[in-house]
Amino acid sequence: MALLPIITAPDPLLKQISTPVAAVDADVRKLMDDMLDTMYDAPGIGLSAIQVGVPKRIVVVDVANDDSPPAPLRMANPEIVWWAEVIGTHEEGCLSLPQQYAEVDRPVAIEVEFLDYDGKPGRMKAEGLLATCLQHEIDHLDGLLFVDHISMVKRQMILRKLQKMKRQKATA
Repeated sequence: MALLPIITAPDPLLKQISTPVAAVDADVRKLMDDMLDTMYDAPGIGLSAIQVGVPKRIVVVDVANDDSPPAPLRMANPEIVWWAEVIGTHEEGCLSLPQQYAEVDRPVAIEVEFLDYDGKPGRMKAEGLLATCLQHEIDHLDGLLFVDHISMVKRQMILRKLQKMKRQKATA
């Protein structure tokens, strides 16, 4: 497997809407595997294909805690088909917005339809951290970042910090 470079904000590619996968073939499975390796190495709990420069509707997540064995999910064309009416607040971060965190309000449970690693249709209900993570990653596929769900003032502060970090890295 290969580690892929993760794109960081404010890269315009992160605002692009990803296109559906026609079929889960060997290339898509390899990308999913490489994305998982990249996510684990970062370390993170979710990654979308657009974050590694591939504008396809693919996400990988693993919210297993350190005391549990890995529980990776690989999804092509994930679509949220149901949202709970109850909203919860969780602190979110993102591999594409390194070292930046904010409280985000999202439904506490969702139901998702997708194609699995073998290309078979799947449907699952997710709650808690898994629901939050899936919503976060599916947002990426639609060109949304977690900072798009917070106040303009907080969003601008985070994006300015990221621009400053990029400038400092470029001159180092």
